[in-house]
Amino acid sequence: MPDTYLPCDNCRGSRYGAELSDITWKGKTIGDVLQLTFEEAAVFFDFHSQLKAVCQLMVDCGLGYLTLGQSSPTLSGGEAQRLKLVTELSRGLQSYKERSRGLQPHNLYLLEEPTIGLHLSDCEKLIRVLHALVDQGHTVVVIEHHLDLLAEADWIVELGPDGGPAGGELIYQGPLAGLLKVKRSPSAPYLQKRLNA
Repeated sequence: MPDTYLPCDNCRGSRYGAELSDITWKGKTIGDVLQLTFEEAAVFFDFHSQLKAVCQLMVDCGLGYLTLGQSSPTLSGGEAQRLKLVTELSRGLQSYKERSRGLQPHNLYLLEEPTIGLHLSDCEKLIRVLHALVDQGHTVVVIEHHLDLLAEADWIVELGPDGGPAGGELIYQGPLAGLLKVKRSPSAPYLQKRLNA
């Protein structure tokens, strides 16, 4: 049988005892804070640059509607995938020391098929996040087959011509425009159609 959850009679689902309901900050109890969406939390935690930045990453990756207290088993596959991405991206955020000294870390991000399980609108958000990382001076390497993401690449490396034992040969490396001219490229015709649409 599926798991069943019932709210506690004492805390009524807030997860905290009555003695903590008297303690508030910015007008909210800890239970109220856990009910905030990440979009609301980005404003609520505006006093702390690191917390605000992590909440904003959640919003930028299309997860702004999730609440801070939402349990992980309730996430869909696409949500879990984006949460993993946010976890990794948040590790590359500027520390307080770097911010105060005007230093920007330059990270290398290696992502394998980050669009799996994502709705088209979420793919667009992911593309914006990846562009923002590059604009900040980071290097982003993506292994991907999603045409919308490939169409946004600055540099493409195509291996093939097929998968498995029939693959592994370097077919092309360079800007997207050059790939479209490679006759033996399996991706070029699909990308051309995508760009013409």
